[in-house]
Amino acid sequence: MPILKDIIIIELAKYLILTVAIHAALSAEVYAQTEPVGKASYYADRFEGRKTACGELYCSDSLTAAHRTLPFGTKVKVTHIKNNNCVVVRINDRGPHVPGRTLDLSRKAMELLDGIAEGVIEVKIEIVLEE
Repeated sequence: MPILKDIIIIELAKYLILTVAIHAALSAEVYAQTEPVGKASYYADRFEGRKTACGELYCSDSLTAAHRTLPFGTKVKVTHIKNNNCVVVRINDRGPHVPGRTLDLSRKAMELLDGIAEGVIEVKIEIVLEE
């Protein structure tokens, strides 16, 4: 049965390659629709420990964010336009649910951007491509 095993391995490899190609194409399409500059806010303390849209628990000390369309797991470099501070966050939730905003950041991410006092900041968003 080594031949059957080899055929199964080859077919699984083809499936994996196709899946990766489709995911890359969809991610590129979603990115093309993403506004590079927008407004970001941060999660209120009452969301601590609640489930995010991807099923993880929200933790204010993590470097995560909510975006309406980017795939879960996408890493995004967020730069505060006013002071040029930047942070890389991972998308793990959907939102923001306030019109005119692009991202909801974890409290930790907003602290690193030095935006807590402002509450809502203008940011530049760049997808971080994994190597």
